[in-house]
Amino acid sequence: MTGETALGAVSSATVAATATGPVEILTTRHAYVAFALLLCIGLYMMIANPNLVKKIVGLNLFQTAIFLLFITSGYVEGGAIPIVPSGGAETGTYVSPLPHVIVLTAIVVGVSLTAVGLALCIRIYDEYGTLRTDVLRELLRDEGSIPDGPDLGSRSESARTDVGGGESDD
Repeated sequence: MTGETALGAVSSATVAATATGPVEILTTRHAYVAFALLLCIGLYMMIANPNLVKKIVGLNLFQTAIFLLFITSGYVEGGAIPIVPSGGAETGTYVSPLPHVIVLTAIVVGVSLTAVGLALCIRIYDEYGTLRTDVLRELLRDEGSIPDGPDLGSRSESARTDVGGGESDD
C-alpha cells in the first residue's frame, strides 16, 4: 500500500509539473504569439487604413509574420545543420533547410513588391496629390475612369425581374 501511495504521489507531482498554464504556454511559444500579433496588426493595417503607404507597411508586417511562421515551424530541438561529412553516417536529427530557402526567396519577392508599390504611390501622388483611397476613388469617379458605385436602392423594377424572373429557354 505504501508503494502505491508513493507511486501515486510521484505521478500526481509529475502531472502537476507537466500541466501547463496559459502563461507558460505564452512564454514557451513566444514566436507563435509574435506571429499572431504581427499577422493581425498587418491585416488590420491593410484593411482599415485609407493611406496607401500605410497599407504597404501593413503588407510588410503581414509578410514578416508569415516568414516567422515558416522559420519557427522549421525549428527542430537539438537539430544539426544538414551537412553530412563524406563517409560519415547519416544518424542524428537534422534541420530541414527548405523553410529557410522559401523565406529567403519570399524576402526577395517582398522587397520587390514593396519597391513597386512605393513607386506606384509616388506616381499616384504626383498625378492626384493624395494617397488616401477614398479621395482617390472620388477623383477617379469625377474623372470618369471608374463607374459610379452601384446604388442598390435605386434599381429599376425591370432590372429586379430580369435577375431572377427572366424567361427560360426550355
